Amino acid sequence: MAEAVHPYDMDLGTETSQPEYGSVVARDMVTQAEAASSFLKALSHEGRLMILCHLSTGEKTVTELENLLSSRQAAVSQQLARLRLEGLVSHRREGKAIYYSLSDDRARRMIALVYDMFCKSA
Repeated sequence: MAEAVHPYDMDLGTETSQPEYGSVVARDMVTQAEAASSFLKALSHEGRLMILCHLSTGEKTVTELENLLSSRQAAVSQQLARLRLEGLVSHRREGKAIYYSLSDDRARRMIALVYDMFCKSA
């Protein structure tokens, strides 16, 4: 697969460096935009964002997340399912308990950024 080139990083001084409509670069940009949109949609729900914030401090059981969020098990499980689908969290079973943790470095970095922007001075 061709390495993605940001439009601002392209040498626009020659005709051969300008991508044609429908080129590999344009298709890569669409693919990357779709991936970014899906990632941001997963973060755009208050409950999912709170779950990711809590998991950024370490793994938690579903019961711990229920208590931290003051939410019902069904609601927490529904949001965890979406986060699993997006590959942002992983889980492991230990006896009857299911432990969740962040599994994607992008989620860690985004939660740190959100913390810096919205929580640090609070």
